Amino acid sequence: MTSLDPSNPALDPSVRRGYALGSVATGTFGTVPGLLLLPYLTDSLGIGAVVAGFIVFVPKAWDVILNPIAGRISDRSSSPSGRRRPFLLKGGLLLAVCFALLFAGPTGPPALAGAYVVLLFLACATAYAFFQVPYVAMPAEITLDYAERTKLMTWRVIVLALAILLSGATAPLIVNAFGGDPTTKGYRLMGVYIAVILVIGVLGAWRGTRNAPEHDVEPAIGTLREQLRLVASTPDFRMLLTAFVLQAAGIGAMLAGVAYVADDLLDSSAASTILFAAFVGPALLVTPLWERYAGRRGKKSGYLIATAFLIVGAVALVRAEANQTAIVYAAAALVGIGYAGAQVFPMAMLPDVAAHDAMTSGENRIGVFTGVWTAGETLGLALGPGIFALVLAIGGYVSSTDHTALQPDSARTAIAIGFSFVPAALIALSLVFLRRYSLDATLNGAPDVRS
Repeated sequence: MTSLDPSNPALDPSVRRGYALGSVATGTFGTVPGLLLLPYLTDSLGIGAVVAGFIVFVPKAWDVILNPIAGRISDRSSSPSGRRRPFLLKGGLLLAVCFALLFAGPTGPPALAGAYVVLLFLACATAYAFFQVPYVAMPAEITLDYAERTKLMTWRVIVLALAILLSGATAPLIVNAFGGDPTTKGYRLMGVYIAVILVIGVLGAWRGTRNAPEHDVEPAIGTLREQLRLVASTPDFRMLLTAFVLQAAGIGAMLAGVAYVADDLLDSSAASTILFAAFVGPALLVTPLWERYAGRRGKKSGYLIATAFLIVGAVALVRAEANQTAIVYAAAALVGIGYAGAQVFPMAMLPDVAAHDAMTSGENRIGVFTGVWTAGETLGLALGPGIFALVLAIGGYVSSTDHTALQPDSARTAIAIGFSFVPAALIALSLVFLRRYSLDATLNGAPDVRS
């Protein structure tokens, strides 16, 4: 892994932009269910917090099994339009259709409504697996250069931040505009709106990567189980994945708490949009700075510092009260600065690990690596809301069908803890594993850093 050389030419900017458009879909689907599905279940369908957390978790847990299979299938693809690209189109468009239907089901009784959400969310998770895994696998094959992957991920994270900001800020606005409708019309309109955004991202990535280079590596031999064992035996991958999953769980818990914090602690449904913008907005400004830092000091060092920002910001969020909004929004901005780095660096480090394995083994396990990676990310993002829902249940949160239930002080305390200290603890634990990651290099072609 060295800096750019004649054998690894710089990517055309159109390829970087085209690939980045896929983050419109990944950012939107990774954000909106985590932001709105749990409150939809507890506050619109009247489903208890523990059961709602289970409903959110189960379909995502399915991806832990499915994603490595999707990666293996895409590894063995031989489509003339590219090994991974056909999956982007088919999986992405199916995801959009399923998402539009997710919030369009029956509103009662709770058992029927909950069963419908489970089935449709499971369909969404299945379609997303066959979009996300091939999409995340592409950078390791588009370029063999260490520095180019960071540039590719910088474009991706900028678009990711824009997508998260757009979908995360506007989806609650649509829901709130029809918040008093007993048929949950706002959620249904929001589902269609988000489906349109997903289609834009899917078509953009599919068309934008049509001229992307694809470096061929022989598909790995052996069974999927054997390949998974080989992937799991890679120490750097294990450390990086564990750190990323723990951070995904922390971020997932914070996302799940935004609506509850806005309604029950800040006493303003509009605060959810402001709070979310404070989370994501800084990413647009600092992502290029994180890229520059990686060029000077390496990706691992940058990832460690970004993680520290996440922890400090998460702890400060415990001050979420109606008379402390300035502090809360400032803390959210700190989280946003850390979140930008916590996306750029691991997304650039994963293809380093996968491509290094392909280079040393001569076999293509890139899809299996990314399948396990995305399964871990999905698991983390599912665990986060599940943990937050459990904290709500312990605090005695009162579910309802009309958003009017008064919450006891114990529930308000649980919301604050689940939104701040719980994510901070999960993210802090990730440092134990991140420090053990040893495969790193600098933009200027320094040897691998072993620390």
